[in-house]
This record gives sequence, C-alpha cells and structure tokens, in this order.
Amino acid sequence: MVYSSALPPNKLILGIDPGTQVMGYGLIEVTGSKVKVVQYGVIHLKSYSNHAIKLKKIFDRMIQLIDEYLPDELAIESPFFGVNVQSMLKLGRAQGVAIAAALSRDIPYVEYAPKKVKQSVTGNGNASKEQVASMLVQILKIQPDPKMFDATDALSVALCHHYQKGNNAKQGGKSWKSFVIDNPERML
Repeated sequence: MVYSSALPPNKLILGIDPGTQVMGYGLIEVTGSKVKVVQYGVIHLKSYSNHAIKLKKIFDRMIQLIDEYLPDELAIESPFFGVNVQSMLKLGRAQGVAIAAALSRDIPYVEYAPKKVKQSVTGNGNASKEQVASMLVQILKIQPDPKMFDATDALSVALCHHYQKGNNAKQGGKSWKSFVIDNPERML
C-alpha cells in the first residue's frame, strides 16, 4: 500500500538579478500556495576591475549558493535593452555565467523580462525598485535594506516565477539534462 503525505510538495526557487557591479540573489521556498523567504543578498563585484575575474566570482558564488541550498529551479531577469553596447555585453555575460552555474548542476532556468517581473509583483511593469521592495514587504514579510535593492529585485524574480507556476514556455526553461534526453541526435 502506498501512503501519501497530506503536506503539499515544496519547491525552492533561486531568483537572480544579474549585474556586473552588484548581483542580487533571493531564494524562496514554495509549499502549496505559501511562500517563505529562505535567503537573499548581493554579490559585490565593484572591487574587481577585471571583467573575467567578476565572471569567475559570479560563477563561484552561484555554485556555492546552489550547493548549499539545492534549489529546484532558477529564475533570472533577462537583460534589458540599453544604450551602451559594451555594458549590455558584460551584463549578458554575467547572466550567462549564472545560467551556466545552474546548468552545471542540472537546474532548469527561466528568464523573465524586467517589466514582466515588476508587473507580476506590483501590477505595474514600470514600477521603481522602491515600489517592488515595498510590495515584497507586504507579500513576503521582509524588512529590506535600501542598500539591498538588487537582492529584493532577485526575490521579485523568484516570486514572479512562482506566480507563473514555473511555466514560461516562450522563454524555454529546460535543463541541459532534459535537452540531451529530448535531442539525442544533436549529441553526435
């Protein structure tokens, strides 16, 4: 006979707000419809002048977070369009390194546009960082530090992913392992 637990399964979602100066991260635990903050913070990168070193620090810290908390999924904010092409390239690399760290541990990821994240959390796709943090105070019962807006942005990405129920087929969101299984002919 099989017994089932009355408790709904839980899921850990790691949200990332990528950056090359400061990268925010936030981890939430979802049990049924309840959401609890597990951890959030920032990775300070300003002191490193070499971009390659920044990328290595991002990768190392991501691996550390993943190995410590064992998240089920990664939700990451996609780069927004900016005027400075070099800044956009660097930001894209930072995002790619964070995704690569997740994929190296077989964690599926989904990207969300900044406006989608803000819309999901505040109801306004043009909300400020302060407005996002204010909504998180109400929803997640946190007391954010104004110096930690990148961390609250990361929590909002994780929360957006929860609200989307992890389904964002338009953005992909498959792990490397599932890609290999689904596409064996491409592995020759």
